[in-house]
Amino acid sequence: MKKLIAGNWKMNGNLSANHALLAALADALRVKPACDVAVCVPAPYLAQVQSLKAASIDLGSQDVSAHPSGAYTGEVCAAMLKDFGVRYAIVGHSERRQYHAESDALVADKAKAALAEGITPIVCVGETLAERQAGRTEEVVKRQLAAVIHTNGHCISEIVLAYEPVWAIGTGKTASPEEAQSVHSVLRAQLKAATDQSARVKILYGGSMNAANASSLLAQADIDGGLIGGASLKAADFLSIIAAAQ
Repeated sequence: MKKLIAGNWKMNGNLSANHALLAALADALRVKPACDVAVCVPAPYLAQVQSLKAASIDLGSQDVSAHPSGAYTGEVCAAMLKDFGVRYAIVGHSERRQYHAESDALVADKAKAALAEGITPIVCVGETLAERQAGRTEEVVKRQLAAVIHTNGHCISEIVLAYEPVWAIGTGKTASPEEAQSVHSVLRAQLKAATDQSARVKILYGGSMNAANASSLLAQADIDGGLIGGASLKAADFLSIIAAAQ
């Protein structure tokens, strides 16, 4: 299975900085890498990034509405994203769950909306520090994934899954390769029980993966790539992670 390295720019960027970053990535990725690469960018910059990115880089959004259209001011539906050539949409990121009170059911509906337009949802699951310390990691991630499986049924093999321990996002703390692999193994088993096409599902690690730790994380049996935050805003760091995935 080809690994996937997806950058999540979060609420960062401007026209000038985006142009410089994409130019550096395009220069280095003129030859298509052996792994899949994507950048998930703020909605206002989808058109700019679509026009500037290298052909070897797929475009992603950071969210998608659960609704196909209608009176939902401020939301962006999957059909709109498709107009801009969006290939991936992040759903259920811990920051959306925490700051916008997104439920497991809503995340599942967003994944369904993306799939309906041929967009691959990158479904995020992960536990907080308190949940980890209470020994509830497995319970939490399985509950979050179960909601998506329940809503999407046989289409579940079309998703990308991302394990992002909340306590390791933007904190500089990272799950050890062994800790990450342990959770990825649990998720892999849950997918296997849900579909005979489970081998198609990439499971990314998304907790402060960077140029220094990427190789050891990506060497684990069930880690199929990374959802990269801060390091995806620095061309040299992002390219180092891509190199580690090849």
